[in-house]
Order: sequence, then structure tokens, then C-alpha cells
Amino acid sequence: MAEVDLHLHTTASDGRLSPTELVRLLAKRGLRMAAITDHDTTNGLDEAFEEAANHPGLTLIPGIELSADVPGNEVHMLGYHIDRQDEDLQEALKEFQAGRVDRGRDMVEKLGELGLPVSWERVQELAQGTVGRPHIAQAMVERGYIEHVAQAFDKYLGRNGLAYSERVKLTPEGAVRLITQAGGVAVLAHPIYTTDYIDMLPGLKAAGLVGMEVHYSTLSRDAIADLARVAKEHDLLPCGGSDYHAMDKPDEALPGQAGPPLEVAERLADLASRR
Repeated sequence: MAEVDLHLHTTASDGRLSPTELVRLLAKRGLRMAAITDHDTTNGLDEAFEEAANHPGLTLIPGIELSADVPGNEVHMLGYHIDRQDEDLQEALKEFQAGRVDRGRDMVEKLGELGLPVSWERVQELAQGTVGRPHIAQAMVERGYIEHVAQAFDKYLGRNGLAYSERVKLTPEGAVRLITQAGGVAVLAHPIYTTDYIDMLPGLKAAGLVGMEVHYSTLSRDAIADLARVAKEHDLLPCGGSDYHAMDKPDEALPGQAGPPLEVAERLADLASRR
């Protein structure tokens, strides 16, 4: 059990717990430091910090997970200690969220053309906030087209899926710069899912990258050791977390089941304070 978890989601994006519910769970599980990192939105942070004030043993970090794009692949960038009031950041997030809505409508339309109709209104109800592909997948589960969310991504909603649709995204370097300009520090999320990520690291570091996820809920000890070696070779902080969404899957890692040592989180805070 780790004391730190730097990758968590709420109903503000594609998690199933509200910010209040998630913070209470973090406190119950004895976490000392945690970051809420919803996709392309900071909308859950005010509520989360209001609840965190009731749990003095927990230090909450304002975070975000930005979606970026490279040819043939998607890259996610985590930002920590961001100024959630930053005007440039919020303007960019409004554009991203509008793109998510347009993309979601398009994918729902494509599913209908494939003979798998789902209600756009139901997708919005499931989302509660920023619309994401998992909400479409949940609507598909409800209609009985698939048994679980992962199946939707495998065949329909993943990058090469039958109903996939693109949306406006940043470049990875652009995501790093947006986080940095908002006073935060940028960390590459789950690099194991990014093809040729090692080749990207020099350019990302030049843009301001300070860390990469090493500790991650689905990784073996050998995989963690390999990532730790790469992080050390590139002078990047070995970060990580559970990537918790509260999907109630039997194998889903709970908050604190994956995360870096406390000193890594403290180092992130120190780097951010210098900016």
C-alpha cells in the first residue's frame, strides 16, 4: 500500500465517484498525498478541495490529464500543482471539452449506423460532466451490446475501432507547455501504452517534462524496474498511481495500490513552487 497516488479520476471526467466521494475514500484508505487528474478538465477540483479540508491527514494536489496526439497514437500528459484559475489553461480546456462533445455525438451516430444505437441523452447522463468514450461504452453495456467497457474499446471505440472519431488535441510538447505555463509540472502518463515513447523523451524534456509514470496499477515488478531505469537514464522523476476510475471491475486497483514514494511527490511540489 502506497502513501501516494498521483493518478485518480472523478465524475468530472470518466470516473464513477464524485470528487467528494473520492476524497473520502482516499482519507479512509490512509493516503497522505493524492492528485485528482481528470481528463481535460479541472471542474472537480473545487469540490474535492472543499472536502479535503475535512481530512487534515491528506494533502490534495490539483492535477489534470491532458490528451495529446502523435501520428498513429495518443499520448496522455499529467499535470500537477496547476493553477486551475489560469485563463489560458481554461480557454484551452473549453475547446477540448467542446471537441469531446462533438466527437461523442459522431461516435454515437456511427454506432447507430452499425446497428448498435445508443441514446446521446443517456451518454450525457452517464457523463455528469465532461463526455468521454467510457460513457458511450457504459451506454453500450446497458443496451446489452457488450459485457464490459473494455470490449467497446477493443472493437468500436478504440483508435482503430469501427466507430472511432478524432477530436481536437494538443501535441505532447504542447501539453507539457500548457501545464508549465499554468504553473504546474508535467509528467508522461502510462508510457507503456505509447509506442516509441523513449524516442519522445528528449523533445518532451526540452519542452519542460519533469517525470514519467513508473508505478502503475497493471504493471509487473519487472516492467516497473524497466521504466524506473529509463526514468533514471533521462533524469525524470519516477511517478505513478492507480489510474482509479471506480469502475467496480474485479481486478481494478484501488487508490494507493500503486504509487511512488512520498519523496517523489514532495519533489514535484518543490519543482512547482520554484515556478
